[in-house]
Amino acid sequence: MIFLLEPTVWYGIREFVVISPGTNCEAIISESKCSLLLSSISISLASSGCQVPMFVQIQQKWRRIYAGECQGPGVRTDFEIVQLRKVPSQYNHLSGLLDIFKSKIGCNLIPLPPVDVAIRFTYILQDWQQHSWPQQPPDFDTLLGGEVGGVEFGNLPFGACEEPISELHLATTWPQLTEGIVVDNDVYSDLDPLQAPHWSVRVRTAENLHCLLGDFLTEFFKLCCRKESIEDILGRGLAEEDGKETSDLSSALSKLTEPAAPVPITKLSVSSMVHSARKHIRRRRHIDESPLNNDILNSILLYLFPDAAVEKSSDNIKDNTAQSNSNRASEQEKSSDDNLFLQLKSAPSDSLTYRLALCLCLVNYSYGGLPAVAHLWQEFVLELRYRWENNYLIYGLDSGPPDLRCCLLHQKFQMLNCCIERKRARDEARKVLERSKEKENKVPESSVATTNTSSSTREVSPGKSWDSWSDSEEEFFECLSDQGETESPHPEGVKDNSKGKAEGRLHPYNNLTLLNSAEPLYVPVTQEPAPMTEDQLEEQSEVLAKLGTSAEGTHLRARMQSACLLSDMESFKAANPGCVLEDFVRWYSPRDYIEEEVVDKKGNAVLTGELSARMKIPGNMWVEAWETARVTPARRQRRLFDDTKEAEKVLHYLAMQKPGDLARLLLPCMLHAALQKLKQEESLENIPSVKKKLQQATTQATKLLHPINYDYNKLEDFINQLVVMETVITRARSLKAKFAVNDDDGAEATDELEKFVSSLLEEPEVVVIGAGQGLAGRIIHRLFINAQRAALLAPVDEDLGSDRNLTGASRKVPDFPPPAGREILLRTCVPRPAPYSKALPQRLFCVLMRDEFRLAGAFSSDTSFF
Repeated sequence: MIFLLEPTVWYGIREFVVISPGTNCEAIISESKCSLLLSSISISLASSGCQVPMFVQIQQKWRRIYAGECQGPGVRTDFEIVQLRKVPSQYNHLSGLLDIFKSKIGCNLIPLPPVDVAIRFTYILQDWQQHSWPQQPPDFDTLLGGEVGGVEFGNLPFGACEEPISELHLATTWPQLTEGIVVDNDVYSDLDPLQAPHWSVRVRTAENLHCLLGDFLTEFFKLCCRKESIEDILGRGLAEEDGKETSDLSSALSKLTEPAAPVPITKLSVSSMVHSARKHIRRRRHIDESPLNNDILNSILLYLFPDAAVEKSSDNIKDNTAQSNSNRASEQEKSSDDNLFLQLKSAPSDSLTYRLALCLCLVNYSYGGLPAVAHLWQEFVLELRYRWENNYLIYGLDSGPPDLRCCLLHQKFQMLNCCIERKRARDEARKVLERSKEKENKVPESSVATTNTSSSTREVSPGKSWDSWSDSEEEFFECLSDQGETESPHPEGVKDNSKGKAEGRLHPYNNLTLLNSAEPLYVPVTQEPAPMTEDQLEEQSEVLAKLGTSAEGTHLRARMQSACLLSDMESFKAANPGCVLEDFVRWYSPRDYIEEEVVDKKGNAVLTGELSARMKIPGNMWVEAWETARVTPARRQRRLFDDTKEAEKVLHYLAMQKPGDLARLLLPCMLHAALQKLKQEESLENIPSVKKKLQQATTQATKLLHPINYDYNKLEDFINQLVVMETVITRARSLKAKFAVNDDDGAEATDELEKFVSSLLEEPEVVVIGAGQGLAGRIIHRLFINAQRAALLAPVDEDLGSDRNLTGASRKVPDFPPPAGREILLRTCVPRPAPYSKALPQRLFCVLMRDEFRLAGAFSSDTSFF
């Protein structure tokens, strides 16, 4: 169904029927056919008694000519229309139109009834030269100069590069006049827009407006769909040469730990070593082969790893990095926006992953596109490998295991950081052991005291992995078997620790004693469980599920899941010689040890206990693990978490990522950043509709980003929604700049203009309170004056008072341009077709524009005696 507004406006009716030619039919141009159709309509209306107006579209469709008829009891109304390209000079004013109207109704009464007149003039403002550019001009002196919007690392641009408001339409209306009150002819006119009692404004927005944030997101989303590998983008030769950079960096950065370094270690730094190694590599590389400028690349890396610029010793750098990570974590806990990254499965807003997403988006849009992204990613992975090999914590990551609430890439970075932490702990423990051995060699007589000191040192710091005490220098070697034989020379004591020496004690446990002796029950030093990322957990679940539900599969699955339990049992046996399974259960799972008071033979109340029913089930995994567990402290056990292996797996995973895959991994962070930017900008403008849409967008993004396989069609629609919100905010900012309030106007004026601007954004047309004399009206008047003077090259008066030379003939430059459109409505009630007929309403609607002249009349006649 097609809804036409023209008959409603032109003829003042709400319900009507239109008959128009079909899509493939020719227009009704012949006058005879038009008359035939109108006659047919008249006959059908008279025969059916239908009182609904009926129209037929005649002439060419672009002319929008609708003629018709309406019949009622004793009344017939003819709807007639005239459309011309140009306005005839004799009808270019009110007096000429009144002559047409009076001649058409043909009333012979003397005097004629007065004609009611309603006039509406529309003025269009297109020149905004007196207002600032929507974006800050580019600063060509900076490193990132020449970019519109002041883009910096860590920030997303916002707003449009062109004026979002293309036109402002001012409609000045005189809703009720009579023909004798106003004069409007070819010589003089009383119709001054400033004197109009009613003003209304509507704005026309720019079409296909390009906003910076939307462009950044769109280009980043396109990057997600790319399939090229880094080798395809950079070429095999460049990729191979960059692959050698790992060994070059290792050899260069090894100078940090060489004891015979010619330069004191306090003068060495991460940044200097990285710079020298990369400078050596790039000597063999042609300057055109690097997609990303070296200065920009170094600036990005320093932004991502700011700790690399600190000129301090390696120990201080490590300590400061860890301290900065903990400080950042404490600050984030206080932030009110922490829940957003959890909802979107993104990353904290100050994390390395979040900053990397912003940098990749900036590089992709402004500094080379796909090749630059591939180049930056290669350098980034090399930096991570360098930090792994030299025990430098990765800046911008929380300590601890991977946070499964964050995106997968953030979990990978956290896993690598865990590996570095474990490696550092192992190296520090090895240094402590070496120092203790040196003291034993220097002071033999104090060997016993030194051994006790070393033992106490080992048993401090719960949660540290005691596998770091291995004397082996081989990274992949887990535990020396001869160590266990050295300290446990009796083969029969491997599983039975009743006569062994206690090792790996942490502290007594709740004043409990062993069941078979009076020795206190000690909490052992245990290994930390192996951290895992979500893809590792999923892989492990698939492996366990493939074992099936058979007895053998169930048993094997239980053994695979009990590695940590077995390690804890071995540590418990080493810390508590002579213990039994019940002692371990009392510490590890107290609910599985049931205690009750019984009365012995002497009548005394005695507290006894036993294992729970599930622990007594035949073939229980705990019993089997206890019998299998050796007497081995945590420091001699096989490592549950092989940090070297896991770190190499993470680095390999990162190095194999294609730019498109990387963009998909970082897409949650980019949408997180975009939502944050929109919330920040909306809070400055306070637009209720945008605030509501942002809440809905956050909920929608949560549903779109949590599935592993993204629905890219829905994501594209979601990005378009963000672009629409950016456009609305940009329009609001533009309107607020134009309708700015002076400091002297006060808070009430500010509130009034804010409501006015908000209405302009949400409503098609807004009434100006006070018309030309109101606050908004004076601002609109000033805008038109400035535009007129700029168009006629007259000096712009910046201080235009409302009462100073704004009216009168003394003005050389008119305040308003000629009206772009004039609408005049003439109405009266006269008897037709004879003087003794019933008085009926007559109406003529006139539209006068630069390239159109249209008259639409509704003329009623009395049909009682005709």
